[in-house]
Amino acid sequence: MQSLQDTFAPNNRCFGCGPKNEKGLRIKSFVEGNEVVATWTSEPHHLAFDGMLAGGICGALLDCHSNWTAAHHLMVRRVETMPPCTVTAEYHVQLLKPTPMDVPLTLRARVLESTDRKAIVEATLEANGEPTATCTGTFVAVKEGHPAYHRW
Repeated sequence: MQSLQDTFAPNNRCFGCGPKNEKGLRIKSFVEGNEVVATWTSEPHHLAFDGMLAGGICGALLDCHSNWTAAHHLMVRRVETMPPCTVTAEYHVQLLKPTPMDVPLTLRARVLESTDRKAIVEATLEANGEPTATCTGTFVAVKEGHPAYHRW
């Protein structure tokens, strides 16, 4: 089974989720029921302080994973075979506690509400089954003329 990113955007170079970005985070998101789930492992250069992940990396993980959750949801809702190109309209990250770097991290996201062009997504970043950060964001499908249109 391929991730959403590898299936629909194998040439994407986004820092957070682009398979073609050698220096990016390369998130791999998978649909599991009504959630989209990813497992991600940090590298030493993602450090904030000894053993803990930088908060900005937490935000990037949650942003890109949530965006793919929205894109997949809108594709299914619109009965299309390719996800629309979606962008982050706004998102709010709450860092609950330091995120350790010595364990695989889990991202979980689900759509709270949507229209044909917009999805509001709730996501968590977890270490050892415990949330370390949460995110709620609004993601919108863009139209022709937007720089992100057909970026996949």
